[in-house]
Amino acid sequence: MRDLAILLNEMRAAGVIINYALFGAAAQLRYTEAVVTLDADVLVSLPDPNRLDALKPIYAFCEQKGYFPEGEAIRVGAWPVQFLPVFGSLTQEALEQAETADFEGVPFRVVKAVHLAVIALSVGRPKDLTRILALLDSGSVGREELAVAAKRHGLEDQWERFQRRFLND
Repeated sequence: MRDLAILLNEMRAAGVIINYALFGAAAQLRYTEAVVTLDADVLVSLPDPNRLDALKPIYAFCEQKGYFPEGEAIRVGAWPVQFLPVFGSLTQEALEQAETADFEGVPFRVVKAVHLAVIALSVGRPKDLTRILALLDSGSVGREELAVAAKRHGLEDQWERFQRRFLND
């Protein structure tokens, strides 16, 4: 992950991306016990998000640094990395409010636990629902905080269903 943190900071400094934040299962490792993941997902804001080939500058920059595509990802050290442009108000907020952690002496932006949970709620796959439970169990996010964020992003119904299914004692 250190190599990825360095690469992302270099991309931002070079203007290839405006900002970034690790999210998904790899980001959840900061808040909970280990989770199974095969890749690292990175939210990015781009200088020209309306380009048809919006990720092309990222791929070109990575190749110059010796990191090459493998399918939909770019291998950075041991990690296949998927770059995802922000999509909608939820991921925009998650990116803007991401925290900067120190990863082996390198600053590394990571999405907050509440945003990880709300993004997982919006996706709703069984593995995402399990991740929400892990975030709640770890104390990284509280029910009220999650409810407020879900409401802010129009996910009240999904949150209510989740609570009925998993949290009503």
